[in-house]
Amino acid sequence: MLWPSLRKSFVTNTAGRQLADLELRHRRRARAEDRVRAVRDTGLRNLPLHGAAHNQVWLEVVSLALDLLAWLPMLALDGPARRWEPKTLRLRQFSAAARLTTTGRHTYLRFARHWPWTEALTSAFARLQVLPAPD
Repeated sequence: MLWPSLRKSFVTNTAGRQLADLELRHRRRARAEDRVRAVRDTGLRNLPLHGAAHNQVWLEVVSLALDLLAWLPMLALDGPARRWEPKTLRLRQFSAAARLTTTGRHTYLRFARHWPWTEALTSAFARLQVLPAPD
Protein backbone atom coordinates (compact mmCIF):
# COMPACT_ATOMS: atom_id res chain seq x y z
CA MET A 1 0.00 0.00 0.00
CA LEU A 2 1.27 3.44 -0.88
CA TRP A 3 1.26 6.23 1.64
CA PRO A 4 -1.45 8.85 0.99
CA SER A 5 1.15 11.49 0.15
CA LEU A 6 2.76 9.21 -2.45
CA ARG A 7 -0.42 8.51 -4.41
CA LYS A 8 -0.41 11.91 -6.10
CA SER A 9 2.48 13.49 -7.86
CA PHE A 10 3.15 16.57 -9.95
CA VAL A 11 6.14 17.96 -11.78
CA THR A 12 7.34 21.53 -11.54
CA ASN A 13 10.40 23.54 -12.46
CA THR A 14 10.07 25.77 -9.38
CA ALA A 15 13.30 25.66 -7.39
CA GLY A 16 14.00 26.37 -3.76
CA ARG A 17 10.53 25.75 -2.31
CA GLN A 18 9.30 23.25 0.22
CA LEU A 19 7.12 20.37 -0.91
CA ALA A 20 4.24 21.54 1.29
CA ASP A 21 4.26 24.97 -0.38
CA LEU A 22 4.23 23.40 -3.83
CA GLU A 23 1.37 21.09 -2.93
CA LEU A 24 -0.64 23.99 -1.50
CA ARG A 25 -0.12 25.96 -4.71
CA HIS A 26 -1.17 22.94 -6.76
CA ARG A 27 -4.36 22.44 -4.72
CA ARG A 28 -5.30 26.12 -5.02
CA ARG A 29 -4.87 25.93 -8.78
CA ALA A 30 -7.06 22.81 -8.96
CA ARG A 31 -9.73 24.51 -6.83
CA ALA A 32 -9.69 27.53 -9.15
CA GLU A 33 -10.08 25.26 -12.19
CA ASP A 34 -13.04 23.56 -10.51
CA ARG A 35 -14.66 26.96 -10.00
CA VAL A 36 -14.12 27.89 -13.65
CA ARG A 37 -15.75 24.63 -14.73
CA ALA A 38 -18.69 25.38 -12.42
CA VAL A 39 -19.01 28.87 -13.93
CA ARG A 40 -19.19 27.42 -17.42
CA ASP A 41 -21.74 24.81 -16.38
CA THR A 42 -23.89 27.47 -14.72
CA GLY A 43 -24.39 29.62 -17.79
CA LEU A 44 -21.26 31.53 -18.63
CA ARG A 45 -20.21 29.33 -21.53
CA ASN A 46 -21.55 31.94 -23.94
CA LEU A 47 -23.48 35.18 -23.68
CA PRO A 48 -27.01 34.47 -24.95
CA LEU A 49 -28.25 38.01 -25.57
CA HIS A 50 -27.37 40.59 -28.21
CA GLY A 51 -27.07 43.81 -26.21
CA ALA A 52 -24.28 44.59 -23.76
CA ALA A 53 -26.71 45.78 -21.09
CA HIS A 54 -28.75 42.57 -21.37
CA ASN A 55 -25.61 40.46 -21.14
CA GLN A 56 -24.60 42.45 -18.06
CA VAL A 57 -27.87 41.39 -16.43
CA TRP A 58 -27.16 37.81 -17.50
CA LEU A 59 -23.72 37.98 -15.83
CA GLU A 60 -25.32 39.25 -12.61
CA VAL A 61 -27.78 36.33 -12.63
CA VAL A 62 -24.96 33.84 -13.22
CA SER A 63 -22.97 35.44 -10.39
CA LEU A 64 -25.93 35.10 -8.05
CA ALA A 65 -26.38 31.46 -9.04
CA LEU A 66 -22.70 30.78 -8.37
CA ASP A 67 -22.96 32.33 -4.92
CA LEU A 68 -25.94 30.12 -4.14
CA LEU A 69 -24.11 27.05 -5.44
CA ALA A 70 -21.09 27.90 -3.29
CA TRP A 71 -23.12 28.37 -0.11
CA LEU A 72 -25.53 25.45 -0.56
CA PRO A 73 -23.01 22.65 0.15
CA MET A 74 -21.54 24.51 3.13
CA LEU A 75 -24.87 25.27 4.79
CA ALA A 76 -27.25 22.51 3.81
CA LEU A 77 -25.65 19.43 2.26
CA ASP A 78 -23.65 16.70 3.93
CA GLY A 79 -21.71 13.60 2.97
CA PRO A 80 -21.07 12.95 -0.71
CA ALA A 81 -23.68 15.55 -1.69
CA ARG A 82 -21.23 18.31 -0.68
CA ARG A 83 -19.01 17.43 -3.65
CA TRP A 84 -21.72 17.40 -6.33
CA GLU A 85 -21.00 19.52 -9.39
CA PRO A 86 -23.62 22.01 -10.69
CA LYS A 87 -24.90 19.57 -13.33
CA THR A 88 -25.38 16.87 -10.69
CA LEU A 89 -27.14 19.32 -8.37
CA ARG A 90 -29.51 20.28 -11.17
CA LEU A 91 -30.39 16.65 -11.78
CA ARG A 92 -30.64 15.43 -8.20
CA GLN A 93 -31.81 18.44 -6.21
CA PHE A 94 -33.29 21.16 -8.39
CA SER A 95 -35.42 18.91 -10.61
CA ALA A 96 -36.98 16.82 -7.85
CA ALA A 97 -40.63 15.94 -8.31
CA ALA A 98 -42.71 17.60 -5.61
CA ARG A 99 -46.21 18.79 -4.89
CA LEU A 100 -47.20 21.94 -3.02
CA THR A 101 -50.20 21.22 -0.79
CA THR A 102 -52.18 23.44 1.55
CA THR A 103 -53.97 21.99 4.55
CA GLY A 104 -55.74 24.41 6.82
CA ARG A 105 -53.37 27.31 7.26
CA HIS A 106 -50.18 25.36 6.54
CA THR A 107 -48.47 24.86 3.21
CA TYR A 108 -46.34 21.75 2.69
CA LEU A 109 -43.88 20.79 0.01
CA ARG A 110 -44.17 17.03 -0.50
CA PHE A 111 -41.44 15.25 -2.44
CA ALA A 112 -42.00 12.04 -4.36
CA ARG A 113 -41.00 8.99 -2.33
CA HIS A 114 -39.54 7.18 -5.32
CA TRP A 115 -36.96 9.94 -5.98
CA PRO A 116 -33.56 8.47 -4.98
CA TRP A 117 -32.29 11.73 -3.47
CA THR A 118 -35.38 12.73 -1.48
CA GLU A 119 -33.63 12.09 1.82
CA ALA A 120 -30.67 14.32 0.91
CA LEU A 121 -33.07 17.06 -0.16
CA THR A 122 -35.26 16.91 2.95
CA SER A 123 -32.22 16.86 5.25
CA ALA A 124 -30.91 19.94 3.40
CA PHE A 125 -34.20 21.74 4.06
CA ALA A 126 -34.07 20.70 7.72
CA ARG A 127 -30.51 22.06 8.06
CA LEU A 128 -31.53 25.36 6.48
CA GLN A 129 -34.50 25.75 8.83
CA VAL A 130 -32.26 25.34 11.88
CA LEU A 131 -29.98 28.22 10.82
CA PRO A 132 -30.54 31.49 12.66
CA ALA A 133 -32.24 34.29 10.77
CA PRO A 134 -29.84 36.93 9.40
CA ASP A 135 -29.88 40.34 11.06
